[in-house]
Parts: sequence; C-alpha cells; structure tokens
Amino acid sequence: MILTVTLNTALDITYRVPSLRPHASHRVSEVIERPGGKGVNVGRVLAALGHEVTVTGFAGGGTGRAVRDRLARTEGLTDALVPVAGATRRTIAVVDERSGDTTQLNEPGPQIAPAEWGTFLDRYEGLLAGASAVALCGSLPPGVPVGAYAGLVRTARSFGVPVLLDTSGEPLRRGVAARPDIIKPNADELAELTGSHDPLRATRDARRRGAHAVVASLGPEGLLAATSEGHWRAAPPSRVHGNPTGAGDSAVAALLSGLVERLPWPDRLSRAVALSAATVRAPAAGEFDPAVYAELRTRVPVTTVAGAT
Repeated sequence: MILTVTLNTALDITYRVPSLRPHASHRVSEVIERPGGKGVNVGRVLAALGHEVTVTGFAGGGTGRAVRDRLARTEGLTDALVPVAGATRRTIAVVDERSGDTTQLNEPGPQIAPAEWGTFLDRYEGLLAGASAVALCGSLPPGVPVGAYAGLVRTARSFGVPVLLDTSGEPLRRGVAARPDIIKPNADELAELTGSHDPLRATRDARRRGAHAVVASLGPEGLLAATSEGHWRAAPPSRVHGNPTGAGDSAVAALLSGLVERLPWPDRLSRAVALSAATVRAPAAGEFDPAVYAELRTRVPVTTVAGAT
C-alpha cells in the first residue's frame, strides 16, 4: 500500500469559459468537481495506475463530505481522512477555452485544533505499519505546526518507509533537514530553498541540505533530477497545452510508482514527464489522459547531465 498525506485537502472545481476577460461576466460552458489537494491527486493517479492507495489528512464540513463521497467512488483508493470541525477548502480553476490558459483561485484551509492534530498523528503511525512508501504533499492548514512535515518524515524513516516530500517555503526547508528520500520542488520553490536560480546548482545544494534525491519541475522544460546514482534531464518531446493543475501531482505519482516498482531513475523520470503531460491534456484538474500517457511514455528523452556531482 502507498500512503499519501494531504493536510489541506480541497474540492477542486474546474470552470470552462469560451474566453476569460477581466471585469466581464462569463457564461460557464462546463463545471467539473473532483476531490483535490496535492496528496489526494497523487493518490487518485496512483490508483488509476493500478496501485493500492490510502489517503489520509483532514476533511470537514459540507465540502469535506463532498470530497469523501467522491473518494468512495474511486476504485483502489481507501479513505483514511481525519474528520475536523472546520470546512475543507475549495480550489477554483477557470479554463479559457480560446487560449488554453488556466486561472487558479485557492481558498485557505480550516483551522486544525491541537486535539485534531494529535488524532491525525496517531492515525499516521498506524497507517505507516502497512505502507511501502509515503508522500507528504501540499500546504499546511492553519493550526498545524510549521515543522509538521519534518516530524512526519522522521516518523516514516523510523518505520523504514521511504518518503517523498512535496511542499514549499518554511515547511520544505525544515522537512529537507529531516532527510526525506525524495523532494519534488518546482523551480521557484527550489530557488527559495537554496537561494540559487541555477537549477543544477540548486538541486545539488538541496541534496547537501538533506534530501537523498531532488527532482525539480522546470515547467515546459520537464524535470531535472539529482540523485546518488546520477543526474538526468527529462522533457516532453513537444510543448503541451492545456490545464496544468495537478500535473506536478501526477509527476509525484509516477515517481512513487517507480520507487515501489524499483525502476531505474531514467525510467521513473520518463514516466513522470509523460504522466504530467497527459494531465495537462486532460479536461479536468487532477485527471490524466490515458491515451496521451501511453503515446508519450516511449518518446520522452532522458539525458545524463555531464559533469554533475
């Protein structure tokens, strides 16, 4: 079982409009709702790839009930979310059908009480006993300690469970010091962590700070990976247009599936780029187009970065 942690779950709502114009009224052509938050997206993609997945974190209020109702319909996914008094947030993606661009609106999460956090920690330890890997993903809702991910990384390591961390800011800085097996920042998050805007230098620095492997998302340029086994770049064979919401989460799912399947790093990276691109091409946030994924998997070039240490 692969465990994904989403401390700030969401109901992802995608609106499609013919053309998005500032200061104007819009007629929405389609509305799609999906359970969301980074770890939930990761779990849903892993389940679609055929893995047994358990999702934990927090859910509350009417929005939380909607998230859990939809998760219950997902084959291969087990809901282990902890109920809270506050309401789960919503995220709104507005897709401009003319340009293909997406505008994202993210609500804040619910206030988490100390007792609710304690309940989650107990559940997390219980779930780790049966986990083959764990992903810690996304922002922290109010009330959760800023060093929460660092503690969750250390707990996973004490159980011998490999852990992937995908967050940003101070939670990432503290989490890296706890020595996660993989981190997956985007270029801005990596620069904020290391102070360097050179991706190769920044990935090496992030490893020195504690991460065993760093896989950086470089947007349309694909992924850059720095590991103890080597350094690689992987990129889609051509530019992909569509809704990027959830593309990074699909990359995390691919990296986790490759980890538990013991694939070589180049194969993990080609899978991650193909799955990420297939997510951009999907009509709804956090989904992926299986045909695009199958078509791209064998076409993603992965190259060794010469001279990297």
